[in-house]
Amino acid sequence: MAHFFTYAVLTSTVAAAIALSSSFLFAALGETMGQRSGVINLGVDGIMLLSAFATYFTALKTGDLLYAVLAGAGVGLVMGFVTAFISVTLKAEQGISGIGVYLFGLGLSDLLFLRLVGTPLPISQLSPIGIPLLDRIPAVGAMFFRQTILVYLAFLLVPVFTFVLNRTTYGLKIRAAGENPSAADTVGISVARIRWSTVLIGCTMAGLAGAALLLYDGIFMENLTQSEGFIAVALVYFGAWRPLGVMGGSVLYGLAIAVVLSWKSLGIIPLSASDLAATAPAVITVLTLLLVARRFRQPAVLGKPYERGD
Repeated sequence: MAHFFTYAVLTSTVAAAIALSSSFLFAALGETMGQRSGVINLGVDGIMLLSAFATYFTALKTGDLLYAVLAGAGVGLVMGFVTAFISVTLKAEQGISGIGVYLFGLGLSDLLFLRLVGTPLPISQLSPIGIPLLDRIPAVGAMFFRQTILVYLAFLLVPVFTFVLNRTTYGLKIRAAGENPSAADTVGISVARIRWSTVLIGCTMAGLAGAALLLYDGIFMENLTQSEGFIAVALVYFGAWRPLGVMGGSVLYGLAIAVVLSWKSLGIIPLSASDLAATAPAVITVLTLLLVARRFRQPAVLGKPYERGD
């Protein structure tokens, strides 16, 4: 255990935690937008899988990581149209339809991988970019300011989403659609249009989450996400539907994963207990969720399709 509390190990563990949290943060921020408008999307994990495969396949064929990230986000956007059509236009039960999207993404990503690739092949990973001057700060620079562009983007979106939700007319309309859609409809706000837009944003963010996860690992495999999409949905509750809270939950989960991986590599966790230890991040998240989320109220009509006249 003493080996863990060294400068090199601690800084590398925290740096890995920040990098690992980016995929959760992308997905959870997007899901926050959707849930604040009243739509819950349990298909996030399936969308992440499809987007991760699109990112992987594009990188294999073109060698261009920018195109690969755009492909991942594009698949997320396409799945957003599917999800919004089912949940908003057809007014299907959101929990069931979300599980359907998840199973579709899980099955199709595995099928495409087996048919188009077959053998796992590594791809290039995004290189860390140091922020001038900040990356030279002892310890802090190595942990926070030598990350990839996707990690920086994920954290930069936190204040952006906070501003949009709390300081813009669009954010006000989102909150109205999730709290009192009848009143919003009465004053001329199109609840369906607002929900469509938030679902599209959320699914595109899930696409970026899949791309970030894939480019961190550098290789695609079946069920790559290991249910990260469902954790991202839980992190929205953890964060009380606020971007800053979601960021805190994402970093906590990333840190839990990084510590477990570090302890495994150092031999602190024996191989016989490695599978049990791998469940620790999820257990920590669930316990924290039980303690924190009950203190906050979810959007009033979360998960309820809106019918004019309700």
